[in-house]
Formats: sequence, structure tokens, C-alpha cells
Amino acid sequence: MNFKLETQDKATKARTGTIETAHGSIKTPIFMPVGTAGTVKGVHQHELVEDIKAQIILGNTYHLYLRPGLEIIEQAGGLHKFNGWDKPLLTDSGGYQVYSLSSTRSINEEGVEFRSHVDGSKHFFTPERAIDIQRVIGADIIMAFDECTPYPCEYNYAKNSMHMTHRWLKRCVDHMANTTGLYGFDQALFPIVQGSTYKDLRLKSAETIASFDMPGNAIGGLSVGEPAEDLYEMTEVVCSVLPVEKPRYLMGVGTPANLLECIALGIDMFDCVMPTRNARHGMLFTRNGIMNMKNAKWKDDFTPLDEFGTSYVDSFYTKAYVRHLFHSKEHLAMQIGSIHNLAFYLWLVGEARNQIEKGTFSTWKDEMVPKLSQKL
Repeated sequence: MNFKLETQDKATKARTGTIETAHGSIKTPIFMPVGTAGTVKGVHQHELVEDIKAQIILGNTYHLYLRPGLEIIEQAGGLHKFNGWDKPLLTDSGGYQVYSLSSTRSINEEGVEFRSHVDGSKHFFTPERAIDIQRVIGADIIMAFDECTPYPCEYNYAKNSMHMTHRWLKRCVDHMANTTGLYGFDQALFPIVQGSTYKDLRLKSAETIASFDMPGNAIGGLSVGEPAEDLYEMTEVVCSVLPVEKPRYLMGVGTPANLLECIALGIDMFDCVMPTRNARHGMLFTRNGIMNMKNAKWKDDFTPLDEFGTSYVDSFYTKAYVRHLFHSKEHLAMQIGSIHNLAFYLWLVGEARNQIEKGTFSTWKDEMVPKLSQKL
């Protein structure tokens, strides 16, 4: 994997670049739709490419390990072949599930024991095992095994967890060096910065993972309930340390406003389930604000779903019709909403790239952020 830094905004830390992988290039800043179980919920692959303009999607190590299982994925020739996605893929290592499965797991220096949410069976992930699983899945970019701390988190717990994450990173790096990919192309390992919302820990963690000189770096443990001010402060602290010549991936973030604010701080890559999860409940994001499609105000509004039309669904369907679908609990409602939201997120980061290249990003961002969060 290679990263070329192309444009640096003069008023902010925003920048543009291109990531080259074995399965194609990625123009940054970029948003990555989440395909937890090998699929972006309710969205066909051709819609991801043609309507949403996705350049890279995610798979989740924990979920794919449980279903369909590694044997099936390997027999298929990796996740690219299994799900028919021939563009870049990224996989999470399962570290976030360490956080989210707190009631059914135990952590020690060796790794994490957990119970499957599917059938209750016991499993054990080590840093080495996380790498082996991601080798089988075959993503272009894979993540080091880490512990995502909760919020709020006591200082000593965050400190001890961070140091364990660093020790686990060393094991991941060593195991990567002693293994090879299964499908004839290289995989890039990204370490993950932790440290909760403590500035000194974040600085230490960023310095530590940068010292490993991996192809890119990720920031984890944010967007887990902390105030937006803390999210921005920790992101700014970490970006002040992470090398400028490598892509920076802020995991699990976030709202449209979050994306623009964090692009201004120097982030290149984002992922979040928000656009699809919220779409399934009728919440659609637009450049003028947020629409709740279940509201009565749309009942007899026969204007296009979105006048600006970032995907075909925006001009093809009316607000009244989409509201009817949601109230009728039709699956098409969730599909339309997911396509719209993902297309909007991809438009947003693409337009941010355009504004950075033109030298107008800061002014544009300051105009957009207040509008993005208002309810229509």
C-alpha cells in the first residue's frame, strides 16, 4: 500500500491524497461504508459502485469469523471473491467487540475470551489469531488487535489498557512479518492509537504506534459516548504526532458535521454505521439538515426526496412516497434511505476534497457544519 499526499489546506490541517492498494486507488478524504458481515445492509454491490460511489468498504473480523466462518471464506478465495467486491477492503481486528461484548468476555495479557452472540460458544482471540483471521479474509488494509476502552474510563485503566494494546501491537507486527498473504497480494497493517480522553495517554500512544512505521495509522476509542469537544481535542492531539506522510484513519466516526471538523484536523479516512443504521429508522442526512421521514410534514410533499440529488433515489422518489414506505414498514424504505445516506456521505467527503483543492475548505466547512445538524 502506498499513500501520496497531494494538497494541504492553508487555513486548516485538511489535506487530500491517494491511497494505492492491490485492488485499486482511494481518493482521500474518504468515508468507508460498513459491511459488517460482508455486506452493506440492504445495498447491492452495483449500487455501492454506481450510485454511492464507494471506493472502499469494511468487513468485520469477529462477525465474519463466526459466520460464515474461515473455511468458507478461504474456499471462496477471500472476502473479495466471496462477496463480489473487487475494490479495496478493510477489516477491523475484532478489538471493538472486546469493548461491545463487555458482559460476555474476559481480557488478559494473552488475549480475549468471549462468547459468541450467535450460539454462546466460547472463543479466544490473541493478537496472532486476529492477524491469521484477517489473512484468511484477505482485506487490503487490516487492523492491529487492541482494546477499545469505554467512556467514561478511569485513568489507570486507560493507561494499563493502552500499554497492553501496545504490547499486542508488537505481537501483531511480528506475526505479520512471519506470515504471508493467502491470495497473492500484500496486506497493510494499521496500528490503533488508544488512551481514552486523556491527553498525555493519547500523545504517548500516538508516539508509540508511529515508531512502528506501519503503512498507515488509526485512532480508536473515540465516538463511544464522549462529548464532541473531547472527540475533536483528542483527534487534534493525535494528529499533531502521527506522521503527515501516512494516512490517518479515525475509527467509528461519525455525523456529517464530525467528518468535516475532523477533516479540518487532518483525518483522511472514516467509517461509521450511522448512515445505514439511521436510514433504517427513517433519518436521512442532507446538506440542509436532517429529515425524519416518518414525520407528518412529508405526508403530501411530492417534491424529490433530495433536491440536490446525490444518488438516483433522490430524484426518482418523492418525500411523500418514502414516508409512506416507512409507515408501511416496507423493506424498500430502508434500502432507499441507506442508498441516500451513503451517497450523501460520499458526496460530502468528495466535496471536502474539492474545496481543499480549491483553497476554500475552511470557509465552506464553517458554512456547512451548522446546516448539517439542524432538523428539517
